[in-house]
Amino acid sequence: MQAAPLLEEIADGPPGGRAAWMRAADGTRLRVAHWPCDSARGTVLLLPGRTEFIEKYGRAARDLGARGYGTAVIDWRGQGLSDRLTGDTLTGHVGDFDDYQQDVAALLAACAAWDLPRPWHLLAHSMGGAIGLRAALGDLPVATCAFTAPMWGIKMRAVLRPLAWSLGWAAGRAGLGHRYAPSTGPQSYVLSAPFETNDLTRDAGMHAHMRAQLTAHPELSLGGPSLTWLFGALRECRRLHALPSPAQPGLAILGTDERIVDPARIEARMARWPGARLERLDGALHEPMMDTPETRAAVWEMLDRFWRENA
Repeated sequence: MQAAPLLEEIADGPPGGRAAWMRAADGTRLRVAHWPCDSARGTVLLLPGRTEFIEKYGRAARDLGARGYGTAVIDWRGQGLSDRLTGDTLTGHVGDFDDYQQDVAALLAACAAWDLPRPWHLLAHSMGGAIGLRAALGDLPVATCAFTAPMWGIKMRAVLRPLAWSLGWAAGRAGLGHRYAPSTGPQSYVLSAPFETNDLTRDAGMHAHMRAQLTAHPELSLGGPSLTWLFGALRECRRLHALPSPAQPGLAILGTDERIVDPARIEARMARWPGARLERLDGALHEPMMDTPETRAAVWEMLDRFWRENA
């Protein structure tokens, strides 16, 4: 491992954070980070969503530290400070969703090298929820699996779904898979969507904080997904839906006003996961960990209780 930058001035994380460069099996350079906690009762492996970056979870790491947990987090390939994968660095692109499992392996290798306190607990958000579920169905060494708004299905109008499938497939065949998906472009959603109509958070302060992070460090910004990413995401969601649930205890947290991922797929998964439970947050949008103070407090209480019950 080599030391990597951790932008503490925008992260607002707990003291003692560190970051490192790791190499995936295919050579892709990835950034991983760890925020410690004194006398930690375990470590949370936090898997972010699409467009996100390590520093976005600095405040979450602070809240987790207050409850006795260290936090490890990663910049997925194609975003954050990890290697971008197309000539247009603002395109959210991945060659194949299976490639993200190499990134998980790199994060685990860093956690082992740092000898992070166990037990380890999975906490995965949005796209990270799809990646994390796939990893948990393998040999992910975690005691529990928790998710916020996991991307086990993508919310879109029924009439558009066949078009998304066919367009993504055809673009890949024609060598155009790096192009932006329809209605998207290089603009960052956080910077372009006003608070009043955004789909992420009801908290004006958190929205302003996320915008300030990207304004201060535009190199962290990411625009819309590529056609290849969209096709891969749809295919991965379909594959995951056909698989059984992990052996570990499961918890999913979902806002009642979710507009990005498909709640029906989440409900279906949790209904057939023995002993797992689905918690609903009244009025919350896509990012419960970055919603109002009351919602964030409820999220941390749910997670802490879940981890204590299943440590």
